[in-house]
Amino acid sequence: MSEVKPSKEEAAAENENEQQIKKALLDPTKKRKAEDEIEIDLQSSIPLSKKQKRLLRRGKITLEELNAKYNIDPKSIEQYKEDAEKGKTGDIEKVTQDGDSTADAVIASGDSATKKTKEENKYGVWIGNLSFDTTKDDLVRFFIAKTKDNEDGKSRVAEHDITRLSMPRVAAKNSNCMRNKGFCYMFFKNVEQMKAVLELSESHLNGRNMLIKDSENYAGRPDKDDFVAMSKNPPSRILFVGNLSFDVTDDLLKKHFQHCGDIIKIRMATFEDSGKCKGFAFIDFKNEEGSTNALKDKSCRKIAGRPLRMEYGEDRSKRQVRKKVENVTHDKPRSFDISNNRDYDRPRQDSGNKPEYKRSNANRRPPVDSNNRTKSSVALATAQRGSAAIVPSQGKKVKFD
Repeated sequence: MSEVKPSKEEAAAENENEQQIKKALLDPTKKRKAEDEIEIDLQSSIPLSKKQKRLLRRGKITLEELNAKYNIDPKSIEQYKEDAEKGKTGDIEKVTQDGDSTADAVIASGDSATKKTKEENKYGVWIGNLSFDTTKDDLVRFFIAKTKDNEDGKSRVAEHDITRLSMPRVAAKNSNCMRNKGFCYMFFKNVEQMKAVLELSESHLNGRNMLIKDSENYAGRPDKDDFVAMSKNPPSRILFVGNLSFDVTDDLLKKHFQHCGDIIKIRMATFEDSGKCKGFAFIDFKNEEGSTNALKDKSCRKIAGRPLRMEYGEDRSKRQVRKKVENVTHDKPRSFDISNNRDYDRPRQDSGNKPEYKRSNANRRPPVDSNNRTKSSVALATAQRGSAAIVPSQGKKVKFD
């Protein structure tokens, strides 16, 4: 079949449309529409970003590495070098001995600044279990007062000896006031001051015993990557897998975890109408080694592009069933209701040769309240109960004309 050629009117209309699109793209003040086409050259060079400039200033990457990875625009590189020479990069410009100000000098100044901050933050402590109302001034006054009587002068803490005090704060619930998160970091000038503050751990401040540790000591803190230690349940052969995609199937789970151990059964929670996964499942391995291997293997922590939440599941076969203890029936205690109990009128059978006395209820006074009235509970106990049966009517039916 021969192709149908467009008419002259259609060709002219298409030509006008293309010209309007070109004008719209050239005019920066005109808003673009969805019909306007934009051409993007994916092979073109990329200008330097702020992050890349920051890495260059700190000396963590070179221009050659950036060019090999991102195809950086040469104009952007020249502009960066000019800015570095003129001191417009935002860092302190450092002049070399020859009198030349270069980008290398700026990078060296950035490295020296980072080294200086590391030295300042070298002797620090972490202070936890703080009261939410504790402020920075409270901590400074507390440590100054506790260390002022130390024999070693270097271990005494003064206000100018605290190089940095970082206390994260957050807005309190149901109020606009700010309070700390329960911990802070404090840094000092020398080791003696840091050790003196570490000895004050478990000290009492604002109703709480502070916990003070070395800022570089992470012992005792939970490792987020250790799924075995983070599991709430004890080790078992059952593995709980959460944060699953709705499109995950039993076969996909079996292929994903089959290298960890022998899988007996996969129990996946599904929707009744669609049959898709609800987002979690239980995998029953043959032994505990399978579930432990799955928790330790980092390749098992993602499936279908989603990070999984895994921990040991509860093994119901190991539950200890407690036997029910039968309640021993004892003789019912004697009732002490004054109105219904007639045992008080009977003579005692085990009195022996002693004379028998008849107990009378007349001398007993019913319990009363503060107004010298019989308590409502006692009055209701002796009140006449209404019959629950259907009582026949005793009245007469009256008809009105």
